[in-house]
Amino acid sequence: MSNTQVAVVTKSAYLTLHYRLASLDGTDIVTTFHANPATLMMGQGQLAPFLESLLLGLPEGTHKTFTLTPAEGYGERNPDLIRPVSRATLDLNSDPDAEYKIGDLINFDAPGGGRFSGVLRELGTETCLFDFNHPMAGQTLTFEVKLISVL
Repeated sequence: MSNTQVAVVTKSAYLTLHYRLASLDGTDIVTTFHANPATLMMGQGQLAPFLESLLLGLPEGTHKTFTLTPAEGYGERNPDLIRPVSRATLDLNSDPDAEYKIGDLINFDAPGGGRFSGVLRELGTETCLFDFNHPMAGQTLTFEVKLISVL
């Protein structure tokens, strides 16, 4: 019997892994399984915190798939985040020469600095309707991970 301990994921671990985030119907949102594995440092924001929390305590060599409810993932859709934006505000805080289409994800300058984005739902001459929910809000997701090494 050997005394070799298998490394497990901690809050400050350095990982080499393959991972895949997909919608419930199997459509990949992001995957590394068909390319080089990812390397990342836990706690640095390279993965969403809710994904990192699933990795904590997993031993090196683990290959596991998680199913995440909307509440465990990007949250439920919030109807209060579907908001009108005046065309003047849109032009002032984004690219005024852009030709927008319904479904476009548009980035805005936020008051006081920073950026935020919303999906264009209706485009009017005076007012536009935007959905500021995360694009994956309200979706059940699958997260597959294969831990190659844990340091």
